[in-house]
Amino acid sequence: MIFPEVKKLKKSLNDSIDIVIRELSCGESEINIIYIKSMINEDLFVSGVLGPLIDFGSSLSEYSSNKKFNLDNLINEVLKTISIEKIEKKDALKNLCENKVILFLKGEKKALSIDIVKFPTRTPSEPPTSAVLKGPREGFIEDIKTNISLLRKRFSNEKLVIKQFKIGIYSQTKIALAYIDGIADKKLVKQIQNKLNQIDIDGIIDSYYLTSFLQAEKGSMFKQVGSCEKPDIISAKILEGRIAILVDNTPIVLTVPFIFIEDLQNSNDYYSLNQYASYIRFIRILGLLFAVIIPGVYLAIRLYHYSIVPLSFLITIANATTAIPLTPFLEIVFILMLFEVLYEVSLRLPRYLGLATSIVGALILGDTGVKAGLISPPGVMVIALSIIAVYTIPDQADQINLLRAVFIVLGAGLGLFGIIAGVIFIVAYLNNLENFNVAYLSPYSPRIRQDLKDGVLKQNVLNMKTRPKSLHNKNKVRLNDEKDS
Repeated sequence: MIFPEVKKLKKSLNDSIDIVIRELSCGESEINIIYIKSMINEDLFVSGVLGPLIDFGSSLSEYSSNKKFNLDNLINEVLKTISIEKIEKKDALKNLCENKVILFLKGEKKALSIDIVKFPTRTPSEPPTSAVLKGPREGFIEDIKTNISLLRKRFSNEKLVIKQFKIGIYSQTKIALAYIDGIADKKLVKQIQNKLNQIDIDGIIDSYYLTSFLQAEKGSMFKQVGSCEKPDIISAKILEGRIAILVDNTPIVLTVPFIFIEDLQNSNDYYSLNQYASYIRFIRILGLLFAVIIPGVYLAIRLYHYSIVPLSFLITIANATTAIPLTPFLEIVFILMLFEVLYEVSLRLPRYLGLATSIVGALILGDTGVKAGLISPPGVMVIALSIIAVYTIPDQADQINLLRAVFIVLGAGLGLFGIIAGVIFIVAYLNNLENFNVAYLSPYSPRIRQDLKDGVLKQNVLNMKTRPKSLHNKNKVRLNDEKDS
C-alpha cells in the first residue's frame, strides 16, 4: 500500500515520469521508498538499500520478537550505505528535490534520507582555456564535489575551510566558499557571505551569474572578479589570501579580491626562468596596447597627423589607399566587422568546419576585398594585428574588444589628442576603482614595494617571503627562512 505522504510527494512533483515508488513488506511492517530514478546510482541502490531490505524481510522469522523494529534498526543493522540521516516528514520534499532516496516506515513519525546521488560527469582534464607547457594538467569539471576534492588534495591541513550555500529559488544551486583560516581576512569572508546570502534569484546556472553581485561598480565594463579552471592556480590564489567561490554545474571558479595584474600573469610563468617570465609579461603589455589603441592611432595618423610619418612609409600608405572608395574610418569599421562576423561564425559552426571557415573566410574575403579595391592592405594588417594581440591576455578579451571600438572613434574624431585623453581617463578611472577595499591597479597604484616582486618583473620565489600586502590578508609571512642553513 502506498502511504498518503508518499502520494502527496509524487503529486508535489507533478507526477513526473522519473519518480519511482517501491513498496516492500517486512513481516508485519510496510515500507515505501520514493526516489528520482534519473539521479541516483542504481547499483548502489540495489546493493545498499533494496537488496538488504529484501533479505531482511525474508529473515524476519528469525528476528527477535522482543526487539522493536524501527528506523534505528534499519540504519544500524540493515542498510549498507554511508549517507543516511533521519529527517522530519515535512522535510521529505526538500530532500527528494536534492535527489536523495526517501524511505518511509509505517508507524514512524520520521523518515530516512539516503544519499546515493549520481550525476553524469566527465573526468578532470586540461582546460581548453588554460593550456600549459609544463605543470599540472588537471582542470575543474561541472561537479562541485569533484572540484572540492581537487582543492582538498592540495591542502593536507585542517585550516582549509569550505562553507556551502544554496542559491536560487528553483535551482537551489550549491555554492562553496574556500579559503585558508588564518590567512584570509575574516572581514572579507563575512562580507562575501553577506553578499551571497542577500542574493534572491530564481536560479544560478553558471558562476558568471554571481559576478554582478560581487562587483563594487555594478555598471563597470572592467572585470572585477577573477576566474579560472585550474585547481593549481586557484590553490595559489587561496594561499595569497583570496577567497575561491565554487559553483555546482560549472568548471569556472571565481576568486576575490581581483586586481588587474592577475591577468598579466600565467601559470607558465612559474615553470619558466624568472627573466623569461618577465620578458613575456612585457610582451603581454605590448599586446594589450596593440590590441586597444593601434587601430585608433592608425586612423588618427591617416586623418590628422600624417606629417609625423616618415615620407617613405607615407608614400606606401598613400599608394595602397588611393583607390579605396571608403573613408578611412568606414574602412576600418568595415574590416573590423568582417573579422568579428568570421569570429562569431567560427564559434558556432561545428568544430572542424568552424576552423576551416574562419581561415578560408579571412584569407579569401581579405584578399578579394583588397584586390577589388574595397579595403587596403594596411587597414587589414592593422585590424588583424589588433585582433591577434587580444589573445596575449585572453581573460581580458571582452574589455579589450570594447576599448578598441572606443579608441577607433576617438582616433577618428579627435586624432592623437583623443587617444591620449582616452588613455588618461581610463588610467584615472582604474586608479580609483576598488573591490573589497583592494586597489585595482595595485601594487603599482598605490605602489607596494614588496608586491612588485611578482609584478611585471618576476623575481625568484625565494625572494617572495611575504604574501601580497594589497590583499589585506591576516598572515603576511609566506616563506620563513630561519631554517635555511
